[in-house]
Amino acid sequence: MDMTSNEIWLTIFLVGIGTFAVRFSFIGLIGDREMPEWVLRHLRYTPVAVLPGLVAPLILWPAATQGQPDPARLAAACAAFVVGYFSKSFIWSAAAGIGTLFLMLWVLG
Repeated sequence: MDMTSNEIWLTIFLVGIGTFAVRFSFIGLIGDREMPEWVLRHLRYTPVAVLPGLVAPLILWPAATQGQPDPARLAAACAAFVVGYFSKSFIWSAAAGIGTLFLMLWVLG
């Protein structure tokens, strides 16, 4: 599909307006109002729902291995999950995942 320069800029402009409208609907229109407890309870789980959706494809189908599962990344993800589950600490979880990844890459060569 060939797009002209004007079509590309129009697309960028329209996507920017759409992004602004979505963000303004929360910040500008209801940002100064008290939100109901059930909304706040649901919003608390948003990062827990979004983060695995961002990380899982990078672990299961990494671009570095042309989409093939990598034992080093799987081991690092498992180590980070286990340490994070028991310690409830992001720092220790990230350190365990990074350490396991480097260790596995060094062992596997």
